[in-house]
Amino acid sequence: MIALLRFITLQGQQMPLYSDYIMNGFVINPAVAGSDGFTTIGLSVRDHMLGFDNSPKTNVISFQGRLLRRNYQIRNKSLFNKTVSKRTGKVGIGAQIFTDKNGFMERTGGQVSYAYHMNIGNNQLSFGLAVSTFQFHIALDKLKFRDSETITDQGFANQVLVPDVSTGAYFLSANSFLGFSIANLFQSRIRIGSETYDYRLYRTYYLMGGKRFNAESEFAFEPSFLIKGTEKGIFQADMQIREYYQQDYYLGVLYRTGSAVGVILGAKWNRIHFCYAFDYSLNSIRRYSYGAHELNITIKLGDNARRYKWLIRY
Repeated sequence: MIALLRFITLQGQQMPLYSDYIMNGFVINPAVAGSDGFTTIGLSVRDHMLGFDNSPKTNVISFQGRLLRRNYQIRNKSLFNKTVSKRTGKVGIGAQIFTDKNGFMERTGGQVSYAYHMNIGNNQLSFGLAVSTFQFHIALDKLKFRDSETITDQGFANQVLVPDVSTGAYFLSANSFLGFSIANLFQSRIRIGSETYDYRLYRTYYLMGGKRFNAESEFAFEPSFLIKGTEKGIFQADMQIREYYQQDYYLGVLYRTGSAVGVILGAKWNRIHFCYAFDYSLNSIRRYSYGAHELNITIKLGDNARRYKWLIRY
């Protein structure tokens, strides 16, 4: 049992993996909250190992938007009316609820985010901070020990509440984006039983970016990347190219270093955005699983064209 826990700590996928990090960027970077001027509601569902019993699964429901500028007037008989801004229009807020199940371990929790947006010419620079808490649960009935000790002898507590903090920065222009974020800033340590069974959530770093070419034409294409690294020095890069048609439909291909290749399909209907991604494993796990799939549904409310004319991404 000790060996198994150590293996998961060093090699396992502690943080969820996403293929659609463009439309779903808020779940890995709190600075994205409200950056595009819309109020956005999102649902993300991912099965990491199709065909595998008790496959790791991640489900996220998120909400994020912009607190837009709101003015009011001060009226005085002896003075002219004066318009005063009650909101700066530079603040974004967000929240998400998630479940991440991986074998006998499961994280269920939530996160609230605050972002501040600054205009730099026709560009925007944002900073974000998020506070999260989750319940770390262990399915004790699925654990098997090598010796005759019982679970009671091991002194296990099968669930514990864990707080942590994430932060990020995000640069956005009309046709490009670049973001950097850090999750598990406090590297919370989870004591499962005795000190021997400590489980630590290592700090995780994300660097993502992309640029859309021929954005105003009928056909546009967008190369992008996501580089993920941990405090343990483990890195992985995800590279994608998407071809857009009339800004409403797109087809993409992805390559994840040492891990997978895949395809991404997307469509927009009114205010609803759909994205489906399928990853085919390149490593030894393909002997047990034929890939992973991910579905994202996003609803964007409001119209940012009047307020943010430089934004044509959506």
